[in-house]
Parts: sequence; C-alpha cells; structure tokens
Amino acid sequence: MKLHVRHTTAYQYTEPLLYSVQNLHLWPLSGPGQTVMDWRIQVPGRLHAQPDGLGNRMHSFTLTAGPEQGLRELRIVAEGTVLTLVEPVFEDASGLPHPAFYRRSTTHAEPHPRMTAWAREVVPRIAPGQCETPVDQVLDLVHAVADKVRYRPGRTAVETTALEAFDWGLGVCQDQAHVLVAVCRSLGLPARYVSGYFYAANEPDLASHAWVDVCIDVQARRWVSVDVTHRCLVDERHIRLACGNDYTVCPPVKGLRRGGRDEQLSVDIRIEPVSAG
Repeated sequence: MKLHVRHTTAYQYTEPLLYSVQNLHLWPLSGPGQTVMDWRIQVPGRLHAQPDGLGNRMHSFTLTAGPEQGLRELRIVAEGTVLTLVEPVFEDASGLPHPAFYRRSTTHAEPHPRMTAWAREVVPRIAPGQCETPVDQVLDLVHAVADKVRYRPGRTAVETTALEAFDWGLGVCQDQAHVLVAVCRSLGLPARYVSGYFYAANEPDLASHAWVDVCIDVQARRWVSVDVTHRCLVDERHIRLACGNDYTVCPPVKGLRRGGRDEQLSVDIRIEPVSAG
C-alpha cells in the first residue's frame, strides 16, 4: 500500500515565544515493512539531524527571538509518501543495541509481580528464559492484554504508567503498548515501544499510533511487531516512525520553551492512500 501522510503540530501562545528547543521523531526510515519514497519536515528554523543509537532518525531545531519578534504560533509539518508491506517478522540491522537492552525496566513500562503472575496464568505456554518464542504465543499475549486493558480514550494521559493502565483496565494505544512491553519484560522477553501512523479510512483518531516489537529469538536478533489495539501483527496499514524503551524515548515532538505564557496544542494527521497511477 502506498500512503501519503501530512502531520501538522501547532502550538498557539498568548504572548510572544522567546526561546524554544524542539526534538523531533518525525522522519520514518526505509526498512522491513516500509520504503520511504519521499519525506520532508517544515519548521520555523534550521533543522539539524541528531545521532540516535536506537536506529531512529531524530532532528532538532532552536528558536530565539526578542519580545517584538517572538512567534505567537509554532507550526511543525511532516509530510511524505511511504510504500508499506506486510513484513511483521524481521531481524535488526547491524549496529543496533543488543535485544537484552530492551529487557531493562523503565518508568512507563516497569515489570511488576502482579503483571508477571497474571501473564503466567493467561499465557502459560510462554516460559521465562526460553531461547525462542513462537509468534502464536506472542499473539496470545497480545489478545490477553487487549482483553485486560480495554481501549478507552480520555481516561489516561502521557504520564500514565503500564501498572496504572493494567490496574485500571483501560487506556489508549500508548497504554496498551506499555502494558505489553512491561509484561514481556516480566517474562524475560525483550520488548520495545514503537511510535508511528496507522491508516484506517473510518478511524482517523487512530492515525497517531503505538505498537510493540517483541524479540522472539535473542541470538538471531529476530523480532515480531504486534498491535495490541487491533489485536494483530503489524501490516501494510502501519508506518513506523521510531522505537525506544517506552514513549518518553521517542515521542513525535518534545521540547522546552521560554515565553509564550499560555499554550494551546493542536495536532492534525491526515493519511490517504495513493493510487497506483
């Protein structure tokens, strides 16, 4: 599937913005499951590429202005076309962190004994420490997490942890992904959080999406990408932007500012299929 994406992030301020530094994970890379045909990012400043040891393409830019020149609006637009494929099982490219790196606990996806006990009960076939994990066992875990943490917008926030979402039994794609990552880590499976886009003609609210890579063979560095929200393997509807230990490592836009006073954020993501002709 060939998909065209236009992702606009706009900040409105009640007073002039005097200083701002923004870090962006808004540039998809060609790799298993996708080929980036063209891509660009428009910002009110000079864009700088930043090193990222996790295999992501990261950019940053800085704005500095006096009170008279300060902006009342900061707009970031990422746009391009990606050819997507169905390739949920893949091996990491050389130079990326060893899968064991993704067993590490993080604040948003921290393993917990309650999660471990629950996982061992609902998916007993996954034995801690096993060398290889069949994809069907990972999918069993995906369905179990989807049943445990129901998709419910408006009840959680970006600060919500995996344990909180697990205990509340609800959340959005970010929360479902964090719970799966934490559960996998509790079972000894390396797992990482993935941010990206999801195309569905009748579900525009899901355009900004999150899913999970689970390592099914540590020695071969082989992974499978799974989507808890849609209870499936990642397919041609998904466009991968970045991955990390949890959301805090790879949010699409993250920054700090001075000035501007009150801030209002709006995000608009439009994804359209491109005809073969």
